[in-house]
Amino acid sequence: MAKVIMVQGTCSNAGKSLLCAALCRIFRQDGYRVAPFKSQNMALNSFITAGGGEMGRAQVVQAEAAGIAPDVRMNPILLKPTSDTGSQVIVLGKAQGNRTAREYWGSKRKLLPVIRQAFDSLAAEYDIIVIEGAGSPAEINLKQDDIVNMGLAKLVNAPVLLVGDIDRGGVFAALYGTVMLLEEEERARIRGLVINKFRGDVSILRPGLSQLEELTGKPVVGVVPYGQFDIDEEDSLSARLDAGPVPALLRIAAVRLPRLSNFTDLFALERVPGVAVCYASRPAELEGADLIVLPGTKSTLADLRWLRESGMEAQILKQHAAGTLVFGICGGYQMMGETLSDPAQTEGGGEMRGMGLLPVDTVFRTEKTTVQAEGVFDAVFGLFTPLSGLNVQGYEIHMGETTRRNGAAPLTRLMRTDGTETADGCQAENAYGTYLHGVFDAPGVALRMMQALADRCGVQLDGAVQDAAAYREQQYDLLADTVRQALDMEQIYRMLEETT
Repeated sequence: MAKVIMVQGTCSNAGKSLLCAALCRIFRQDGYRVAPFKSQNMALNSFITAGGGEMGRAQVVQAEAAGIAPDVRMNPILLKPTSDTGSQVIVLGKAQGNRTAREYWGSKRKLLPVIRQAFDSLAAEYDIIVIEGAGSPAEINLKQDDIVNMGLAKLVNAPVLLVGDIDRGGVFAALYGTVMLLEEEERARIRGLVINKFRGDVSILRPGLSQLEELTGKPVVGVVPYGQFDIDEEDSLSARLDAGPVPALLRIAAVRLPRLSNFTDLFALERVPGVAVCYASRPAELEGADLIVLPGTKSTLADLRWLRESGMEAQILKQHAAGTLVFGICGGYQMMGETLSDPAQTEGGGEMRGMGLLPVDTVFRTEKTTVQAEGVFDAVFGLFTPLSGLNVQGYEIHMGETTRRNGAAPLTRLMRTDGTETADGCQAENAYGTYLHGVFDAPGVALRMMQALADRCGVQLDGAVQDAAAYREQQYDLLADTVRQALDMEQIYRMLEETT
């Protein structure tokens, strides 16, 4: 059986996901077969595996860092929020329907055998399992039925690293308070403390570290510096979404929908030199954009209603009429159509008028499409004609079925991993839509798009776009090097030996 180590945090966004990715990379570099694991994840940024299963993107990143293919066993339970009080529940990659928080909370312990079986099967195949917790282990109102923090650590006998985020302030109180709120048995599982996202001179911090060790009885095994790593992020806490405008030759405005999902689709555009992607939640933030992107959403009807009520739809239609290109992905593509109907009440029922930018109609179904696909751009017209015939690859995650009206042109032609062929998406004038997440990722796609925009705007883009796979590997190595230098890896390896 594999050795295990678990990373828990004092709060969400303390940096658990990236630290787990770093440990996966470090252990791989040291010659071990390593896999990530998170029993329950809550995120709207998900991924579809080669087998058609859906899982959280954090564990996909960690699997990539470990040099292995993503597997739904690494994230056996995924919760995708559909409202402030409910989520779609996905178990071992398959959607099980929507549940309110109370409904899920009352039944989640029944999922323990699923978690245990997923973990045990991974542990039988790998040397080390790096486990990520969720939120904080000191959420005392939730501890009774915990299956993701100390409850899981006890289940699999995992030593725990507790991580605090110094960048947001109050890290000593957060670490001390978390340790003190734990029960004695839980407190004993913590083998070390980690301070994350530090800026400055560590020597100034050392008196505080010594006092923290005395107060908690736990060693500080590292202070990890604040790093600029271009690695896919998982959720709405991403700093990308709040970044202000930056000087650039081309400006892409991505609409920040309330239930925004899979905004990682935009990262390929960000990596083109001279291009900036900003996330817009007000009409004025769309003005002057060279391209408007409507990303995916977990709740298309609710977010379309928000677009309408916030004035965002009117601004998009105004700019489209003036010649601005609009590109929709998944839920954004659905919104751009003529009609959306929900007879099965997948999203609450009813019918809505779409934005009318594409001649398509969407009907929501109870069956969810989760599949990888690859193919080519069809004969693309308009400004993006240079995309015609380029290879494309990605994955689909959607409840809706969208049909083009007579004579409407598809955007891509795809072969899915389930063996089906499809003419995907639609194009009309300066509007484009597709169900394919990752549509910009294949070699050449983002650069050709941006070059076409640059030619239209009379600007010259400088610099080449690095191969995406090579760039990811470089970023994982940079992350691992930074964390390896910051942590006492000898001490961490001793922790691993405790689990044998």
